[in-house]
Amino acid sequence: MRLILTQTRFSNARVCVRLLKRPLAASQPEVRAGSGRLPSGLRAGQASCSHPRRGDPRTPPPSTQALLGPPAGVLARREGPLPYSMAALWRRRLLGASGLCRTVRALSGKNDYDLLVIGGGSGGLACAKEAAQFGRKVAVLDYVEPSPQGTKWGLGGTCVNVGCIPKKLMHQAALLGSALKDAQHYGWNIAQPVHHTWSVMAQAVQNYVKSLNWGHRVQLQDKKVKYFNMKGRFSDPHTICGLTKAGKEVFVTAENIVIATGGRPKYPTHIAGALEYGITSDDLFWLKESPGKTLVVGASYVSLECAGFLTGIGLDTTVMMRSIPLRGFDQQMAFLVTEHMESYGTKFLKRCFPTKVEQLESNRLQVTWKNTDLGTEETDSFDTVMWAVGRAPDTETLNLEAVGVKTNSETGKIIVDASEATSVPHIYAVGDITEGRPELTPTAIAAGKLLAQRLFGQSSELMDYDNVPTTVFTPLEYGCVGLSEEAAVKCYGSDNIEVYHAYYKPLEFTVAERDATQCYMKMVCLREREQRILGLHFIGPNAGEVIQGFALGIKCGATYPQLMKTVGIHPTCAEEITKLHITKRSGLDATVTGC
Repeated sequence: MRLILTQTRFSNARVCVRLLKRPLAASQPEVRAGSGRLPSGLRAGQASCSHPRRGDPRTPPPSTQALLGPPAGVLARREGPLPYSMAALWRRRLLGASGLCRTVRALSGKNDYDLLVIGGGSGGLACAKEAAQFGRKVAVLDYVEPSPQGTKWGLGGTCVNVGCIPKKLMHQAALLGSALKDAQHYGWNIAQPVHHTWSVMAQAVQNYVKSLNWGHRVQLQDKKVKYFNMKGRFSDPHTICGLTKAGKEVFVTAENIVIATGGRPKYPTHIAGALEYGITSDDLFWLKESPGKTLVVGASYVSLECAGFLTGIGLDTTVMMRSIPLRGFDQQMAFLVTEHMESYGTKFLKRCFPTKVEQLESNRLQVTWKNTDLGTEETDSFDTVMWAVGRAPDTETLNLEAVGVKTNSETGKIIVDASEATSVPHIYAVGDITEGRPELTPTAIAAGKLLAQRLFGQSSELMDYDNVPTTVFTPLEYGCVGLSEEAAVKCYGSDNIEVYHAYYKPLEFTVAERDATQCYMKMVCLREREQRILGLHFIGPNAGEVIQGFALGIKCGATYPQLMKTVGIHPTCAEEITKLHITKRSGLDATVTGC
């Protein structure tokens, strides 16, 4: 007997009819086109992505199952209750599933999509939407694994949900608190002390984030980009097996695949109680109640930004740092940032590291740490302990090794070339998951767009990662573009660079009698020839807005003489950059006097 299928019932059926010309076993019933009957347990358009269970009457005969395989892009449904977690379901995947996927793809000779993006963050969404502009068939696969504390969120990635957006809004809340104190000096009658309500702020921020989640869904729909809310894993170089929250598995094939899964905060699991009692930035922005007295462990920009706005809204906040703050940034500027935070009210435990976290009967958390300078062991209790000790690429469940995508064995990040290509042709990666790239939203977006343009728009333009501006949103913001002073010295030698610098006082600080000790800027230039600007660093109000404008000039190769010919806008903080004239080498006082 022969197995005869109709193309309307199964994808790839036309090819299957040509291939199935040998008789089937006599014990297997014939299935005729349009008869409405299929081998026992197999529904139209349905195939299992995992091992058939022995003795299960719903399982198709082995020979039929081997011939059919799972049709690409067709949902594979599990019957009955789901006793397994998503991780357990992954572990139960069919070892030969990739072979079945390859069979189906070979039969059809066509992929479901021109481009499949794994990861619905800034870079992935930008790439997908740009590709759709060229009329290509595009899909995005995204799933948020809840944090160890159970926090989850919607489409948009780290920046939208647990990064840049909620961080900047809570930073603004803290700035408003400082402005209320200044207001009295400007004639406003405001009753003191002023109190902040966490729940009101958190709800407003979360509502805005949810509106962005919805906006991303609408944009994908408008651009005809298919959205799959499921966790993806490579089955073969062109096939992704997706797993939904409900445990359903879906095969999707694509000619080109872009990995843009980003990263997640690290937990120091070697510290007793760290995972059980600590939170990360994945949780902080979604807390419904105030975190209260908080210990932030780490000295990264995430740590300092969060500690800064927690202090700014009136919470008792401590930063524990084992070594240097803001590693990778200019260290003179990093020191000024933390110095200002201390004067602002944030406490610092320097050269200390935690050894255990315990929950007391009062539900407070007792943290024990070692002070390496004093050689002592100390303890204190907190309402919240937040880990900000770095981020790890979200690659664990992608099955990259099975398809040959190479990663850095130390960092786990994907190795890519200048065109964002991995070690496997047609598989690309953008954003925080890539080795050697800045972990910044704008670079991921730009890289994603340019990749789509190269793939589908006949462009050859590569992403330029040099002179990328950024800002640390601490209470006194720090913005920079280009090389740090240390990096410039390393690249060119101390005798070949000139550093112009100045301490200044923002006009807004004068009437309010605010301390401006740490308001500082410096420009690092080549000493010879035209004195090309290598780096610009600025600490002060609205640092991001200041640096963004100057970044264009530095990207275009601006020189110190050109900047000196630029007329400043008076009275502004940015204006002081156009007046830099004192060098560090001169040893003269760099404090700005006069208006």
